This record gives sequence, C-alpha cells and structure tokens, in this order.
Amino acid sequence: MGSSSKRQTTMAKMARERRLQEKRQRKQEKKEARKLAAAEGRAPEGGEDTAPAETPEDEVTS
Repeated sequence: MGSSSKRQTTMAKMARERRLQEKRQRKQEKKEARKLAAAEGRAPEGGEDTAPAETPEDEVTS
C-alpha cells in the first residue's frame, strides 16, 4: 500500500507554478486591455501582434 505521508512540493515547483500564474494574469490583463480598446474604437497600445505582417509582395526579387 501507499504511505500515509504527503510528498512536499519543492521550491522549484512552487516557483514554476508562481511564474505560470503570473504569466496567465498578464495575459488576462492584455486581453482585457484589447477588449477595452476595441470598445473605445482605438488601436491597442504596444504588443507584438500590432506590427504589420510582411507579405511576399514586399520582398524584392533579384
């Protein structure tokens, strides 16, 4: 049978979980900011997804 004592969570695991939770919080805040910006009818500020995408027509052929 199994032992009756619980295994302790390591500090490394707790740190990973904390970083993951903070990342999820930042993602949620960005999502809310985008929703608010869209509701106000303006472009969202900053962020990687606001850069214009490069298209094959932009490339110069030699």
